[in-house]
Amino acid sequence: MKKLVSVLLAGLALLPLPAIAKDRADVLIRNATIVDVENARLTPDQAVVTKDGTIVAVGDEAQVAETWTADRTVDGGDRFLIPGLWDMHVHFGGGPELIEENKALLPLYVAHGITTIRDASGDLPNEVLAWRREIAAGTLFGPTLLSSGPKIEGIDPVWKGTIETGTDADVDAAVARLQQLGVDFVKITDSTLKPELFLYAVRQARAAGLRVSGHIPMALTVEQAVDAGISSIEHIDYAFKAGVRDEAAIAADFAAGRIDRAEANRRIEAGFDHEVAMAAYRKLAAESVFVTPTLNGSRIIAYLDRDDHNDDDYLNLIGPGLRDTYAWRVERAAKADAAAVAARHAAFEREAALLPMLQTAGVTIMAGTDAGFLNSFNYPGIALHEELALFVEKGLTPAQALAAATRAGPAWFGQLDRYGSIEVGKAADLALLDRNPLEDINATRAIHAVVLRGSVYDRAALDAMLADTRAEVAAWNAQAAQ
Repeated sequence: MKKLVSVLLAGLALLPLPAIAKDRADVLIRNATIVDVENARLTPDQAVVTKDGTIVAVGDEAQVAETWTADRTVDGGDRFLIPGLWDMHVHFGGGPELIEENKALLPLYVAHGITTIRDASGDLPNEVLAWRREIAAGTLFGPTLLSSGPKIEGIDPVWKGTIETGTDADVDAAVARLQQLGVDFVKITDSTLKPELFLYAVRQARAAGLRVSGHIPMALTVEQAVDAGISSIEHIDYAFKAGVRDEAAIAADFAAGRIDRAEANRRIEAGFDHEVAMAAYRKLAAESVFVTPTLNGSRIIAYLDRDDHNDDDYLNLIGPGLRDTYAWRVERAAKADAAAVAARHAAFEREAALLPMLQTAGVTIMAGTDAGFLNSFNYPGIALHEELALFVEKGLTPAQALAAATRAGPAWFGQLDRYGSIEVGKAADLALLDRNPLEDINATRAIHAVVLRGSVYDRAALDAMLADTRAEVAAWNAQAAQ
């Protein structure tokens, strides 16, 4: 009997067998080089499998392909696969009449490889929170949207779409309202907010378990905001202020009305000290305070004398109402005389030079653009790639710049367990690039395909997004011309 069984088994072994059943997935990306951003390392000949918006397998091309099949297979062609990009500082606004023009910006981010954006608030906070819900539900197309909702401000502020506060009780109510709205973080600005209420608002928001970013009042030091618990510093000029040797005296004089803002800025410019700055930046790092430099918007305004952007093709992707919001910054810059223009250039270069210092001190630098309404020619989508190019131009390595756009955002939100690398269990948010971004950061612009929440958008689909937006803007332009 045993002999008969052995013979039968041997015979079966010689018969052609059906292929071993493979696990079924949604997407199989083959022949890709994975970019390990954290370690600045490449791993060639890899395959990545995604299912239900999550990476379920990563490994050697041949082994993974033997185990998995998928509804859609993408040939990576030895291209470079990176985690999806994050823009950690964007804005939507311009008034209710521009809701549709703002909504039309969402596909521009995806078309440029940006799979998550952090809305730092404008004057359409409720609409943006609604978009956040619709994107999460799959009824609106766009990148994952994280939002502060309405900003906390003072009474009768410059910025609209805010929660106005004049007392501790007002701040308490504001924080409670933001919790009820389910915001992802809190944004605080200072056009009319009392300095003591700024600090109180930071403390109360942190006590409620919310991260906080904002504009630090001139009457406070950056260290005071850090001690209160601010989570990120938006715009590099605040980092510059933190490096001024007599910052506390300037803040006190400004608070007492002994100097105006112009004189305060003059003293800040004159008082920067490298050692003071490095000590301040080491404290930022120790307290896990991230910095979002938003260099691109500053560069554009600083150098409007060299490029007025009137011939930018990207203007054809921005609605006429949003383009009109650019005017106030452009007009203000146009009034500057030669000395003011030179000062503008110098201020930008002086502040941008802080990037290597922040990096050396261990501060986590986040890539954010300030793109959206008001911020002239700082275009949603492409602006992030321009920001990364500036990071490298001013002293970061391509790997450090790439980390600022793929890992810093998830780290700030405490979501590195889900985003920021290409590993099993991570979100299926990816970009497939034609070139190696660790050699040339401009490779982030050479996008072959984007995977967003597990869905693949190849180059043709990305181009169609741009074409659709262009057509929509052309229709708005024609309507506005009537």
